[in-house]
Amino acid sequence: MKNHMQQEEKFEPPHPERYAAAQKCTWVSIAINLLLTLFQIAGGFLAHSQALMTDGLHSLSDLLSDVLVLYANRHGNRDADDNHPYGHARIETAATLILGVFLAGLGIALLIAAAMRLQHPSSLQAISPIGLGIALLALAAKEGMFRYMMAVALRVRSQMLVANAWHARSDAASSLVVVAGIVGNLLGYTFLDLVAAAVVGVMIAYMGGKLALEALSELIDTGLDAEEVEAIRQTLLDTPGVLGLHELRTRKMADNALVDAHILVNPKISVSEGHYIAETARHAVLNQHHVLDVMVHIDPEDDMQAGQHAKLPSRPRLLELLADKLGDVLLDNHVVFHYLESRVDVELYLPSDQFSPEGARTLQARCNELVKDDPLFRAIHVHLNHAQ
Repeated sequence: MKNHMQQEEKFEPPHPERYAAAQKCTWVSIAINLLLTLFQIAGGFLAHSQALMTDGLHSLSDLLSDVLVLYANRHGNRDADDNHPYGHARIETAATLILGVFLAGLGIALLIAAAMRLQHPSSLQAISPIGLGIALLALAAKEGMFRYMMAVALRVRSQMLVANAWHARSDAASSLVVVAGIVGNLLGYTFLDLVAAAVVGVMIAYMGGKLALEALSELIDTGLDAEEVEAIRQTLLDTPGVLGLHELRTRKMADNALVDAHILVNPKISVSEGHYIAETARHAVLNQHHVLDVMVHIDPEDDMQAGQHAKLPSRPRLLELLADKLGDVLLDNHVVFHYLESRVDVELYLPSDQFSPEGARTLQARCNELVKDDPLFRAIHVHLNHAQ
């Protein structure tokens, strides 16, 4: 039977700086994407550029995703409650999944639309030079947004902001493709505008699929990468009093992680010392790794290799067995049981004012005979002068 000791504390909400930075960053992105959506769609329509209009729809998707980010940040920042004891950080993950699915669907739709128009080359039109100017403006704005958002995301360590920053970089790449397509159209290759629109569709679909798969892997409790797990393992093993480690498990939660582990300690230490070792190990992981919380179980032995202890008698039953074999020796308040290797060790402490050394030796001899006759007991040790 293993001795479980679980270290639990109330989850703290993310740092206020992270929430404020995410809010400010997202509002800036909303303003820029709103302007880009209007300019690109209107400019693409007036300049007869399918690629520019497609990029405008891309900017519109960014605008919608920014609104989703605002919602996720607002609700993901809430404290843990009775219904959500681990906090609300997974709202960010769910928002990322929704965003990814939306982008993948949009990209596929735009690709199909461009492919269908390419089937009718006679309907293609030359683009007005104004379309090139708008495309260059969009390219500069999106690259600037990427650099700004990535700097903020790294500073406050937000997975969602990192995803949104790379989304902005993909937008910049798509705008570069649009610029190339418009330039090709202006040079007389009118079909290149639609080719650019198709490429942008593929890029949007790829980014959306990537985001959706990453979010899905988190929702199904995918663990941290092997290097980070090994680093956490070493931190636990380096804790004074930890003799071994097994059943180390991790799972992602937004830009943090949850960890639980079974650590091995000396089986004869006190409960309070085991608690101290567990708490020390827990705080070492929290301080040295980007982890939201750690659950530590204390084991006196490796229960992956030890036999099953659940079938061993409980304390009341063991006291009955000892009383039956040894008689009334004030067992109840003076016995310590150790469940080890599928058997039981007994430490029997006797008050010296009631037992003489000779009486203790006699009782020890009886205990030794009991151990020989009963395989339930691994050892029974009799002690005098136990502090009451």
